[in-house]
Amino acid sequence: MAVSTTVPAATRPRERRAAEDGRGRLRLREVPQLLDRPLTSYYLILGSSGLLITLGLTMVLSSSMVDSYTETGSAFSLFQKQVVAAAVGLPLLVLASHLPIRMFRIVGYPAMLVSVALLLVTVFRGEEYGYGAVRWLEVGGLTIQASEPAKLAFALWGANVLARRVELKQMVEWRQLLIPLLPGCGTLVLLVLLGTDLGTTFVLLSTFLALLWVVGAPGRLFVGMIGLVASLGGIMIAVEPFRMARVTSFLNPEADPSGSGFQLLHGLYALGTGGLFGVGIGGSREKWGFLPHPESDFIFAIIGEELGLIGTLLVVGLFGVLGYAGLRVAARVRDPFVRLAAAAVTAWIVIQALVNIGTVVGLLPITGIPLPLVSAGGSSLIPTMVGLGILLAFAKSEPDARRVLAARGPGRVQRALSWLRLDSAGTGDGKRTGGGAQAKNVSRPTQVQARRNRRR
Repeated sequence: MAVSTTVPAATRPRERRAAEDGRGRLRLREVPQLLDRPLTSYYLILGSSGLLITLGLTMVLSSSMVDSYTETGSAFSLFQKQVVAAAVGLPLLVLASHLPIRMFRIVGYPAMLVSVALLLVTVFRGEEYGYGAVRWLEVGGLTIQASEPAKLAFALWGANVLARRVELKQMVEWRQLLIPLLPGCGTLVLLVLLGTDLGTTFVLLSTFLALLWVVGAPGRLFVGMIGLVASLGGIMIAVEPFRMARVTSFLNPEADPSGSGFQLLHGLYALGTGGLFGVGIGGSREKWGFLPHPESDFIFAIIGEELGLIGTLLVVGLFGVLGYAGLRVAARVRDPFVRLAAAAVTAWIVIQALVNIGTVVGLLPITGIPLPLVSAGGSSLIPTMVGLGILLAFAKSEPDARRVLAARGPGRVQRALSWLRLDSAGTGDGKRTGGGAQAKNVSRPTQVQARRNRRR
């Protein structure tokens, strides 16, 4: 008599559910393995940056429509400028992500000199706007905020200075850490302060401290620099009446609801109105002449009003992912310049985001700096996109990522750069990468392993 092996119909759903649960548990176990893939850092930076830029364009359109129509008769005038800035920044981002590491070391010094020159011109010939702030420079009909590209220039220049100290083993005394890093930072800070830009000053000093931290500065030196930065910040607040008013309004905005506390209170009103899911894109009430600068300094408040708590948490989470990926690159690469520059660029973008968000939610005094990649302003968007392109290039210089990319062979951009003779440098350890010759020399087992890694 034959024995039937068919599973009774009554038990099939239960076994099917058990098998599906097993597959689900297997997928959960595989989640940590995703972070060990060779190009994880690259895709985390690329994905979070792309989402922030897309969200920024959407929110600039929504938050600027009223003011744009009032000033120019077109609801899309400011949004069009932001689209143009993104269109300029995108090819620069792609180009930077394919350039060899040595190019970033080369451009650090001239970029620093150009930044100092632009800041000097801004101090003497810049446009004044509100509270005597001189931060903008008119060039050929375009308004440029010179302090924004100066952040990227200082990150590359400072990383190169300290990397040379490490490579030449000149890290014996603390003076060798600070010279010329401290005078260079001090020059930028002084010129930015002459334009009464306290927010950018804080970001530059934070980048300076990040460089000292990564290079392994002695604890006493690091604490001393923190004390110096705090003292300098206190002096800058005390000598300017409007800064002291901002600190006072930060502590108690209800004391002057129609004056110094007006912007902060209406930012909080916008966040409170949004609730959990928001009032919908385009439905903000505060942008109708109530909240000053809804498209730039306080765009996070409009995000909270229109997209709710979910939208604000999404923005914070994306910056968290970007910060994690940048620090992951800094921890995995071998080249001291790449490690320092990755940490500096990451610190600049993430700290600026935290300062902007902190001012909107009332945790910090109002400083007037934009939310990176989200706020309106090409002077901020373009240098930030270039910085992200540099981070992408650094992510591809991780040892595992370099092997996988070498096995794949050069792409279109790499072939174009090869034709222009711009790919003749290494990506972190003095070895050529990205060229066809190197890809051909990769052994067959290495290519097979690279394909397996891509399929995972």
